[in-house]
Amino acid sequence: MASANFGELVLLLGDHHMPSRSISIPEPFQRMLLPNKMQHVICTGNIGNVEEYERLRELVGGSSTSVHCVAGEYDVINNGSIAANAEQGGGGNNSTTASSSSPPSFPETKVIQLGQFRVGIIGGHQVVPWGDLSALAMVRRRLNADVLVCGAKRQEGVVEYDGGYYIFPGSITGAYSACTPNVNPSFILLAVQGTKVVCYVYELKDGEVDVSKTEFSKQ
Repeated sequence: MASANFGELVLLLGDHHMPSRSISIPEPFQRMLLPNKMQHVICTGNIGNVEEYERLRELVGGSSTSVHCVAGEYDVINNGSIAANAEQGGGGNNSTTASSSSPPSFPETKVIQLGQFRVGIIGGHQVVPWGDLSALAMVRRRLNADVLVCGAKRQEGVVEYDGGYYIFPGSITGAYSACTPNVNPSFILLAVQGTKVVCYVYELKDGEVDVSKTEFSKQ
C-alpha cells in the first residue's frame, strides 16, 4: 500500500466497539492493514479495548504520536484505561493533562496538520442528529479546519459542504448503531501530497472489498 508516489498515507477508521458489538476486524481488512505502511492513523473513537489501541500503534511502528484518537461515547478510554496506557507509551500528544486522581483521557476533538490541510477530528456523537452537515460545519469552523473527520455516522464517504470537506470512515468492524442496525465494515485511506488529497474508501460488501476513489485539492 505504501509508495513514495502516494505522499503521506493516513489511515482513517473508528467505531470498532470491540468486543461489545463486534468480535474482530474482518479478515480481508486485517490482511490489508499491515505495519509500517502508513505514516498516521486517525481514529474517531469507540475502540473498545487497550489491545485494539495497541494494534493501531503497531501499524505506525509503535509510535503513539502518530496515532490520533478522539473519545467516543462508549469508549473505555473515557475511564482512562487506554489513555493511561498511551501516556506510558509516550503518547502525551493524544491525551489531556490530568491529576494523579483523575486519569488522562483522549480529547473530544483534535486538530492535526497533514500536508497543507488542517484536519479536525471528532467522535461525532456530540452532533445531533449524527452526521448533520450544518452542525458539523460549525464544528469545522470552530476548529479552523479545512477537513473534518467524523465518527458515529455509519455511512462512509467524503462530502464537500460549506467550503470544507467532511470525511466519514464508518465502522471498521461493521458495528451497528442506534440509527443503523445493518452496517458494512469500512475504512478510508488518505494519500496526502501538499495541497492534494486522494481518498480511497474501502467497504466490505458480501465478503468482497469494494474500493472507491475521491480527490480534492486546496486552492
